[in-house]
Amino acid sequence: MFMSTPQPVTSMTGYAQSEGQHDALSWRLELKSVNSKGFDLRLRLPFGFEAFDGPARAMVAGAVKRGAVNLSLTVDTAAQAQGARINRALLDDVLALAKELSPDGIKLEHVLAVRGVIETEDTTTELTPELHKLLEQALADTLARLVKARITEGAHLAKVLSEHLGHIATLTAQARTLAAAQPTSLRDKLTARLTELGHTALTPERIAQEAALLATRADISEELNRLEGHVKAVRDLLATGGPIGRKLDFLCQELNREANTLCSKSESLALTNVGVDLKVVIEQFREQVQNVE
Repeated sequence: MFMSTPQPVTSMTGYAQSEGQHDALSWRLELKSVNSKGFDLRLRLPFGFEAFDGPARAMVAGAVKRGAVNLSLTVDTAAQAQGARINRALLDDVLALAKELSPDGIKLEHVLAVRGVIETEDTTTELTPELHKLLEQALADTLARLVKARITEGAHLAKVLSEHLGHIATLTAQARTLAAAQPTSLRDKLTARLTELGHTALTPERIAQEAALLATRADISEELNRLEGHVKAVRDLLATGGPIGRKLDFLCQELNREANTLCSKSESLALTNVGVDLKVVIEQFREQVQNVE
C-alpha cells in the first residue's frame, strides 16, 4: 500500500534576505511572505533587469505554494559619477530662444529644466549573463531561507493547532456524556410539566412516547460523530503536512456547523455551555489555520 511521506506544516509568514557583489556592483534581495487565500507574487526589479522577471517567478512558484510573496531586488554601483556638466551649446540656444520669446527674461530653474542642458554620467547597469546566473543562485539561497523560516513558524503553528484540537476533542466527549442524560431529563421535565398542568390521566406509555419524540428531536449523536470524524481528519492532515491550509479551513467550517447544530438541539444549560465553548475554541482554531500554507 502506498504511503505518502509526511511533510512539515508550513506557515505562510516568513522573511529572508541576501546580499552580494559582482565587480563594481552590489545587490540586495528581499523576500517577504504573508497570508493569502492563494498564491500572489509581486516583483520589484531595477530598470534593465526585466529578463530576470520570468526566471524569478518560476523559482518562487516552485518553492511557495500559497501566500502573498513580495520579491525586491535593489542594485547599486560603486562607480563614481564624474559630476554634472553643462552643455554650453544647448544652453546658448535656450537662452537666445528665451530672450526672443520673453524679453523680460526667464528664471534659471526653467532653463536648467530643459532636457540636455545638464548632462550626467549614464550609470545604467547591464544584466550580463554572468550577473544573471549569480542573481539566480542568490535567489535560490534566499528562497531556501524563506522556506526554512516558514517551516519553523509552521512547527509552532502545528503545536498550537494540536492543543486546540485536543480541547475540541475533550469538549466533544463532555457533550456526549451530557447528551446521554438528555432523554431521562426530558422525560422528567415532561412529567413535571404535565403534573403542573393537571394532565395526570395520561398513561405512562403515552408519556414515554412523547418523551421519546422529544428525545429524537434533541438527539445530537450524528453531530457528535461528525465532530469526532472531523477531529480525526484534522489530525491526519497535521500528520501528513504540506500545503494543507485550504483543507483545514474547510474542516473548520464543518466543525463550526456541527457546534451550531449541537447548541440549537440542546435541552440543557450544561450542554449549551459546552456547545458555546466548542464554538469559541473552533474559532480560535480557525484563526490559526489562516496562517497555514
